[in-house]
Order: sequence, then C-alpha cells, then structure tokens
Amino acid sequence: MSANLLSIPVTTIKGESKTLADFSGKAVLVVNTASKCGFTPQYEGLEKLWQDYKDQGLVVLGFPCNQFGKQEPGNEGAISEFCELNFGVSFPLFKKIDVNGSNAHPLFVQLKKLAPGLLGSERIKWNFTKFLIGKDGQLVKRFAPLTKPEDLKSEIETLLK
Repeated sequence: MSANLLSIPVTTIKGESKTLADFSGKAVLVVNTASKCGFTPQYEGLEKLWQDYKDQGLVVLGFPCNQFGKQEPGNEGAISEFCELNFGVSFPLFKKIDVNGSNAHPLFVQLKKLAPGLLGSERIKWNFTKFLIGKDGQLVKRFAPLTKPEDLKSEIETLLK
C-alpha cells in the first residue's frame, strides 16, 4: 500500500491498535457504516463479499460513523452486537470515527484525497461510501453508497487475480 496509507493508525472495535500494514498483500475494501441507515442491509452484502473472497486475499474493513443523520448512535459494544446479531458480520470492524470535518479520521482524509467523489468533491456524502484498495496498496476506486456490495464483484475479482 502506499506508504502513507500503510502507516495510518486505526483502532478495532475491540480497542486493538492496527495499521493498514497489517493487511498488506490483500485487496482492501474500506467502508463507512451505520446501523440505522437505509443502506444498513448492505452489511449482508459486505459479509458475503468477505466470506466469498477472504481466502483469495480480500479484507473488508467497516468504520462506523455517526455523521449522517445520527444513524450510528450506539457505542462500540452496541454496534458490534447489532452487526453480529442482525447480519452475521465477522469482517473487521473499527472504532466509530468521523469521515468529514476537522475531526475526520486520517485514513478517510487520505482516501478522499486519493479518490475524490463527483465533481472532485472530497466530502463523503453518506454512509456506506466504499474505497477499494489493490493488493499493491494503490487506491483503485471510490464507490457511492448506492453501489451495492455485490456490484463490486468483478472489480474485486480483477484485483485478486
């Protein structure tokens, strides 16, 4: 991965410190998530991608965020429990973060710079914006919240070859 993405510290939902270097050599799908959003059912599709492709080198990373309509109000324990019970989520989840504004997590600051949205906007517009990073650590593409996880299959399969 590009050195700056690799070294950014992230904290798992259980409080462990990691960096993206821990996922080096894998294709990575980074998603800002929320439990009370119209797109929340995408957790199911994200889990299916994880199950279908993890043995081939894909990792899905979920970053809960409460910045859009306050749709992720719970603490880490509540978020983790909700995801497991309702969607069987087993892919790595991280501590709740901001993705926009002055408190935006450094990972999302970098991802937005590397892959701006429509008309060059670096702002994330809503929950379930997705960033796909290749095994070589290069950001491949940004996907809008409306893009369903299953619609990423061909992109992921290309990266995993």
